[in-house]
Amino acid sequence: MLVKQTAIYFFVNVFSAAFGFLNVVVFTRRFEPNAYGDYLLGLAFATLFATLLATPLKFLILREQSRGDGTDVSQTILGALTLCWLAAPLGYHAARIANLQPAVAGCAVIFGLTIVLFDTSQEMLRARQNATAYMRGTIARTILVSVLGLGGAFFGSGGAILLASSSIAYFLSTLGFWRRAWGSSMPRFDIREFLAMAKTGAPLTLSLSLLAVAGVTDRFLLAKLSGSGAAGDFGASFDLVRQALIIPAVSVASAFVPMTVQIFATRGGEAARCHLEKCLEILLALCLPACVGYALVSGQIADFALGRDFRQTAHEAMPYLAIGVVFQILNQQYMHTSFLLSKRNTFYLINSGSILLFNVIVSALLIPRFGVMGAVWGRLGTEAFGFFGSLILSRSAFAMPFPLDRILRVLAAVGAMALVVRFLATSALDQGPTLLFAQIPAGIVVYATAAWLLDIGGFRAGLRGFLLARWRLGGVSP
Repeated sequence: MLVKQTAIYFFVNVFSAAFGFLNVVVFTRRFEPNAYGDYLLGLAFATLFATLLATPLKFLILREQSRGDGTDVSQTILGALTLCWLAAPLGYHAARIANLQPAVAGCAVIFGLTIVLFDTSQEMLRARQNATAYMRGTIARTILVSVLGLGGAFFGSGGAILLASSSIAYFLSTLGFWRRAWGSSMPRFDIREFLAMAKTGAPLTLSLSLLAVAGVTDRFLLAKLSGSGAAGDFGASFDLVRQALIIPAVSVASAFVPMTVQIFATRGGEAARCHLEKCLEILLALCLPACVGYALVSGQIADFALGRDFRQTAHEAMPYLAIGVVFQILNQQYMHTSFLLSKRNTFYLINSGSILLFNVIVSALLIPRFGVMGAVWGRLGTEAFGFFGSLILSRSAFAMPFPLDRILRVLAAVGAMALVVRFLATSALDQGPTLLFAQIPAGIVVYATAAWLLDIGGFRAGLRGFLLARWRLGGVSP
């Protein structure tokens, strides 16, 4: 069940990332750094606005709907979603205070509200472990975002048009799977339920909002100190790295977090830890080779994907950003499960608040002196700080397992892959993007071979079961 759902989430996120990659290729060639920076700042604000509004709703869905005991919170969630639109005027004023231009601010607020609508609907599907419907909704959104965004890119040159087209795409996608997510449920407006939801989700809402602020502080500081062009330069590198590398983590976490909640509720802590050991191995097996490999070939990826004005920064920044994603994944996709299981919501707040404080201090010290690279080094330090902070806090919540034997197997396979990829880079005469056509296949083959030999994540048993199922469907006796 875990492997099947992980595979579905992985496929849909790879599909989404492929279109996202295409967007970056076109946008960084179509737009100047200043215009692209306006778009990225608007996107960052929309994400923060959506986090603030959607987190209590998604937390209630994950905590109650995922239990599988017949609990249905859909009517309450729909009522809260309706009220979220009343926050639009406050959001616009906040966006203007953040120095967004009027058109960018308005489009960012609308985009944030459509993100809330889409993500909350998707969370209902995920809580019910309806991965197929989740996949269809994400694919529809991905295609519409790309089609409408690419169309807008050829009819306008400002960041606001990209934000507006994305809002339309999210809204239309949500309509496409609305019945699957909500059925015939109608909004219920119960002030006591809303207050209880807000109170229960307040620590997590505040903590995730602080995380979102910490995730964009460097962009806004760069825009303030060096202009929106510097923010666009940094954002192009960061987003290209993150959207590619976060895919495996989101895919695994989308499958194992609801399952872990259910196992913990029905079978207890030890069973949940045994389950989490396998989850961590699968998480590392998918994410670590992707992050390390990306760091090794980031120069070639930058030359292939980004416009000419963005490449120099990307060559310097992307290796550090790729390693930073490793710590981000371990913290947000794995360690935070400890706080969810133990219901220590204040630990989200402590971790997020310390991350934000660390990020602000480090960015304020490094950006004035080193510019974009100061933001890059600050990002790497912030992600590492966040992971180790969660590790300490988890000892007083739900101690997360770190099985050494499983971890060492993954490290050995990643090390073998890295040696081969690095050897190809140092021995090749052509250091351009075409080198990727040798490095990537070689890295995949070496890592897959090592994963087979070491049986990482039960790879051999999983493949054997898949082949056996194929044989049986074909009427062949193994």
